[in-house]
Amino acid sequence: MAARPSPPRRMSAPVERLFPFLAWPKRWSAASVRGDVIAGITVALVMVPQSLAYAQLGSLPPHVGLYAALLPAVVGALFGSCGQLSTGPVALTSLLTGASLLPLASPDSPRFLALAVLLALMSGLIQLALGALRLGWLLNLLSHPVLMGFLNAAALVICLSQLPPLLGLSLPQSGRFLADIAAAFSPPHLPQLAPALFGIGALAALLVLRRAAPRLPGVLVVVAAATALSAWSGFAASGGPVVGAVPSGLPAFALPSFDFPAIVTLLPTAFVIALVSFMEAASSAKVIAGRTRQAWDQNQELIGQGLAKLAAAFTGGLPVSSSFSRAALNYAAGARSGLSSLVSAAVVLLTLLYLTPLLWHLPKPALAAVILLAVANLLDFGALRRAWRTQRDDGLAGLITFFATLAFAPNIQNGILTGLLLSLALMVYRSMSPRVALLGLHPDGTYRDLERFGLSHPHPQLVILRFDSPLTFVTAATFEDAMLRAARAQPDVRAVVVSAAGINAIDATGLHVLGGLLDRFGAQLQQIAFCGLKKQVLDTMQRDPLWPALAPHAGYRTEQQAIDALLPSLAAPTRGSSGPASAPSA
Repeated sequence: MAARPSPPRRMSAPVERLFPFLAWPKRWSAASVRGDVIAGITVALVMVPQSLAYAQLGSLPPHVGLYAALLPAVVGALFGSCGQLSTGPVALTSLLTGASLLPLASPDSPRFLALAVLLALMSGLIQLALGALRLGWLLNLLSHPVLMGFLNAAALVICLSQLPPLLGLSLPQSGRFLADIAAAFSPPHLPQLAPALFGIGALAALLVLRRAAPRLPGVLVVVAAATALSAWSGFAASGGPVVGAVPSGLPAFALPSFDFPAIVTLLPTAFVIALVSFMEAASSAKVIAGRTRQAWDQNQELIGQGLAKLAAAFTGGLPVSSSFSRAALNYAAGARSGLSSLVSAAVVLLTLLYLTPLLWHLPKPALAAVILLAVANLLDFGALRRAWRTQRDDGLAGLITFFATLAFAPNIQNGILTGLLLSLALMVYRSMSPRVALLGLHPDGTYRDLERFGLSHPHPQLVILRFDSPLTFVTAATFEDAMLRAARAQPDVRAVVVSAAGINAIDATGLHVLGGLLDRFGAQLQQIAFCGLKKQVLDTMQRDPLWPALAPHAGYRTEQQAIDALLPSLAAPTRGSSGPASAPSA
């Protein structure tokens, strides 16, 4: 009798978490593999010209962009959690890189490239550490309005920075971006006819192709046509700006040089790049995961993006991230796993090996048009308007971040740091001002805000106070003030019931304030009771020496239960917080 074949062994979950690409075959079928291949080729047709353009945006040689689109794309796909992301050069990261390095070195010098590689290493290590330590939640401290304020300002800075090269003008590098833009367009500087024709023509062609033939790789078509027209017309020979020689062959593996003074100087920028680049990747992953219903892990994505940046550092590339536009194109073209990114990297590899001589005549104004069209999609001023209408302090934080980013340009990393501080300040401010309400019995049988609904106190000698916040060092003073006001809310208050369903936590400071209130209330022959305390709060209270004084009136489940238990004791008050009526156990 033939032996029954054993079923295939399933890969353990921990192994798949370490090596996410091992789970790809589970999602493969003939149709999905074909979709991955088609999507990979489609994205590569956009990625190659974009890589050249974003290297220009970062004031780096064009081949550095291609290097950043090769191995980093593979590593990001292998170790990330969302297979549809397209890792490589992106506009914001490139701008941050170039702007932070301009004060330290000349763009044409080897030191400038060495510092860009060092920045890729540092930002990659930050992301890798955050992911390995499961600290991805720290990146959620940046509020959405603040992030949108930064993104809108950064996109505007990028668009303005590309207008001079689009028109054949040179942009001064004085460190004051808005003044430099004004100087670039002031007399005697005038747009150059031939570069302006290439730039405006390329931009117009991209817009027409996007509307008339959205399925065509418009970026590649326009770039190829501009390159051919440049070679035919002798654009470079007449002094027109072109890409020039692009080294062919694979990047060399090398350890980035460690410059400790530069490391100290670049550390804030590295943190900002790690933050902003992951926000862009996370935004894409959330949208795609919602459509595919495939789970994604922000910590694993941090590891994948961090390793991709390290791969860029070891192959002479600039810091990378996932492009929102390329990720959307990847998904729309049929990508269902990271195989599509491997196919894209293979096309980039072929370009580096065989096609770089064709890039010599590529006009730089055409690359500026590519950047303008890609980055214009990031502009969303409606998000700031919505934030202002929803919550004024959120809208104000977004606007302050927007104008700070513009004011600090080209050092836009200072804008996002301003926004981060604003986000934290808003969080603390809101935590210090929780909602507090005195309650009365509503006709529907529930206890609700008596001021809002025009209700009365439940009893002349009893007040119910609802506190909608954790009772911690941040809110303890607010709680104390609210309790003292509640004790004076009626002429003869003998008991204050804290409706504590909104108290999710209590710390040592909260307990200390509560102990002081017990003493003050007891001295005035007033009682403190709690209803609706949650288990985690009760557990903390029971570990504190204060618990025996709290216990008699800390276990009520509802406001009505607390009132029914306390009313008999109000006729014959006793000192302290405890009375003759005992509460049910929690």
